[in-house]
Amino acid sequence: MLGRVNHVAIAVPDLETATASYRDTLGATVSAPQSLPEHGVTVVFVELPNTKIELLEPLGADSPIAAFLAKNPSGGMHHICYEVDDILAARDRLTEKGARVLGGGEPKTGAHGKPVLFLHPKDFNGTLIELEQL
Repeated sequence: MLGRVNHVAIAVPDLETATASYRDTLGATVSAPQSLPEHGVTVVFVELPNTKIELLEPLGADSPIAAFLAKNPSGGMHHICYEVDDILAARDRLTEKGARVLGGGEPKTGAHGKPVLFLHPKDFNGTLIELEQL
């Protein structure tokens, strides 16, 4: 069911500073910031040969990333995203196996313009998992 790792997301308290670290210190290619109000975040993607790193900054006080940063002020790994061929089939298979899908179970449009779902971290060894349809 799982495809390749699409990205690893890192919550950061200051997106501009984090972007500069990846771009200027590590020499990475980074995208322009993209606001995603539906998800409560602003993101930048760090392009790597085999995957991406997504830097997340809260977009507003109600952002789930704001709550994460309240517990982890320096930031840290937030989630890992895997690609799937059919997000609805993946959702149905996972819920049949007892996994909990967050947000009511209906896909939202993610940063790449594709359907995404998030799986409860307590069902996956404390790791929040995002699924993105190819």
